[in-house]
Amino acid sequence: MSSISHAPSEPSSETLERDARLITADHSKVAPGEIAVGVVIGRASEYFDFFVYGIASVLVFPALFFPFEDLLQGTLYAFVIFSFAFIARPIGTVISMAVQRRWGRGTKLTMALFLLGTSTVGIAFLPGYETAGFAAIVLLSIFRIGQGLALGGSWDGLPSLLALNAPPNRRGWYSMLGQLGAPVGFIIASGLFAFLYASLSEADFLSWGWRYAFFVAFAINVVALFARLRLVVTHEYERLLDEQELEPTDVVELVRNEGSNLLIGAFAALASYALFHLITVFPLSWIRLYSEQSITEFLGIQIVGAFLAAGGIVASGWIADRFGRRQTLGVLAILIAVFSGFAPILLDGGTVGQDIFILVGFVLLGLSYGQAAGTVTSNFSSKYRYTGAALTSDLAWLVGAAFAPLVALGLSAHFGLAYVSVYLLSGAACTLAALGINRALEARDQP
Repeated sequence: MSSISHAPSEPSSETLERDARLITADHSKVAPGEIAVGVVIGRASEYFDFFVYGIASVLVFPALFFPFEDLLQGTLYAFVIFSFAFIARPIGTVISMAVQRRWGRGTKLTMALFLLGTSTVGIAFLPGYETAGFAAIVLLSIFRIGQGLALGGSWDGLPSLLALNAPPNRRGWYSMLGQLGAPVGFIIASGLFAFLYASLSEADFLSWGWRYAFFVAFAINVVALFARLRLVVTHEYERLLDEQELEPTDVVELVRNEGSNLLIGAFAALASYALFHLITVFPLSWIRLYSEQSITEFLGIQIVGAFLAAGGIVASGWIADRFGRRQTLGVLAILIAVFSGFAPILLDGGTVGQDIFILVGFVLLGLSYGQAAGTVTSNFSSKYRYTGAALTSDLAWLVGAAFAPLVALGLSAHFGLAYVSVYLLSGAACTLAALGINRALEARDQP
């Protein structure tokens, strides 16, 4: 690790790959357990970055970057910038696939994770609107776009490799491993913000306290970078990818030949992705604006919910292997649709109702999100699976989650909480429709 911590601010990918190869020289064979650990570490670091930003969009950015607006409007503006990363994410995937074809997987991953770390720590140093004026908002937007480009470029193929090497009766279990990064990242981010928010005065928190979360995110990125490079530069890992034909392909060619699979895959996961930000980022904004519940206590409830989600993700692997991954996703979409009908009552039901909304929502999220990635990516032919899986995830985030906090808060604040139900219900309907279309296409293609 010392080769990283004492290196110049922008070490070359060749240096990082050389150090990784030195460490793995005595055990170049990559075991499935090592791949699973790499998946969880990589995803946890990415989710931690995004949750740090999401929580700051509620607790910090309205006052720091939009002091000229009331709290509601400032939060809505912060959520607009929040969405920029999801818009940039598929663009980052397209660019990174070209980089990988030309310079290799290690170079691509190094560039992506350093862009993510640089963008994250750059936000930590930003001055507020009162110091830099509109330039502060522009810089925040640029760094947020940088986070999205980097996350799109950080696709390493590890989840697909796990799924393809899984025994036929254990694919649901292996598919859920990468999804565990979401609750892990959320727990760390929420716990850190809860500690800072409770320990500091409001003035100190808004002045400098919140910045520590972004410094921690940068440190976690460095650790995650080396952990993943330790895998991707080994000859055994490269051999496994080559055997499964997990290599980038031209995006235009992919869209032309298998574009329908992209759309089906994105919409098949929509119920989970719509629920994702409606129980993490949106309710925190609603509590701050319209509830008397303590922010620290509410973050604590969300942390408990994230532990429940982690348990749900693990359980989803067993359930999917027993009853089928697509059937599991369909049943959970129906349950999310039912849950959407109770959302307004619970969110408007005081502390008890709000806590029930969070805890039940996290359980449903864990069970559904555990199988949301890759459920229909097997539709892609082997040539397009690597790029197809990455873009499917990008589109699901863009359509289902990018604008969820903005739309939910904006409509609920002006027209009522019933619109939270509408949003969740539409996501569940899209999931069921996509799964139905996918089943019909498979039946048509069978002899």
